[in-house]
Amino acid sequence: MPRVREIEIDEVPADAQPVYQRFATEYGPFLNQVKIFAHRPPALRHIMGLLLELADEAVLDKRYLEIVLVVVSKLNECDYCVAHHAPRLMDQGLSAEAAENILAGQVPGFDEVDMLVRDYAVQVTQTPGRIRDAMHERLHRHFSEEQIVELTLRTALCGFFNRFNDAMGIEMEDGVEAEMTARTAAMGD
Repeated sequence: MPRVREIEIDEVPADAQPVYQRFATEYGPFLNQVKIFAHRPPALRHIMGLLLELADEAVLDKRYLEIVLVVVSKLNECDYCVAHHAPRLMDQGLSAEAAENILAGQVPGFDEVDMLVRDYAVQVTQTPGRIRDAMHERLHRHFSEEQIVELTLRTALCGFFNRFNDAMGIEMEDGVEAEMTARTAAMGD
């Protein structure tokens, strides 16, 4: 049970309702999360609105974004985010085994760039002040500066969401775990 009451869409100011509605219906099955953010309409409008705007622009390949989100969520042990993003990683052509073993030395189906993104997400999450120039040189070979900024932003922002979700006791929406189980089973067939 969440630590605060869940707020329904009709309880938020009119200018925040479009973000609430769109995030709850288009961004993914994150309704329980948006119901908690709704306590603070500025956060709802700007943080959820930021995610929607970044998704609209799609500067970063979805595969790399989902790698980042699963890596950070596994590092932070955020079950809510892992359950929501592992299926999206599978939508990008990676296996359930890859999602499960994303922090291992070798990840099934990962290429050089996938591993680079994974390793960068680990460093941003665990040792951001000790990232060496060599890492950024490697990133610059595969990504624009705009994409590197977004990779960094989304990595750090995911850590925020992991902490927020866990601290607020946000529960899994109905069907999310079942979807993960079904996708994993389907990939094994």
